[in-house]
Amino acid sequence: MTTYFAHAYAKGIDSQPRKTNVVASLVRDRYVADAVVILENTPRRAARAVLKAVESANANLLNNSKVSIDPKTVRIARIFVTSGTRMRRYVPASRGRALPYEKISSNIFVEVAGEEKVKKTAEKAEKTVKSEAKAEAKKEKK
Repeated sequence: MTTYFAHAYAKGIDSQPRKTNVVASLVRDRYVADAVVILENTPRRAARAVLKAVESANANLLNNSKVSIDPKTVRIARIFVTSGTRMRRYVPASRGRALPYEKISSNIFVEVAGEEKVKKTAEKAEKTVKSEAKAEAKKEKK
């Protein structure tokens, strides 16, 4: 069986990388079906963004590959969070001052891997060939 890979990149997520990485570590090295259930029940803001990236990578694998992939075998091969762009903003302070702060964003990379679906027609053909060979062997014995 051959393993196929696909990835998705979610950029500019309005959440800090440290907080997003906590959510990403919950689903690292899991099957996609399990990861979706975990992320839907995680009460963190970053869980929605990670869920969206995982589902996007899963859809890329199932829809864009040239062969049919078995959805039960799709697992998260790699997931990591990096820091995105930082927007400089200012908050008003007393005495007419302005204090700077940064809005930090993060980028989420998800890579999924899946096995090729075994064709049932090939199995049937093998079974018929084996049954024909057994029938011929029985005829030769007689």
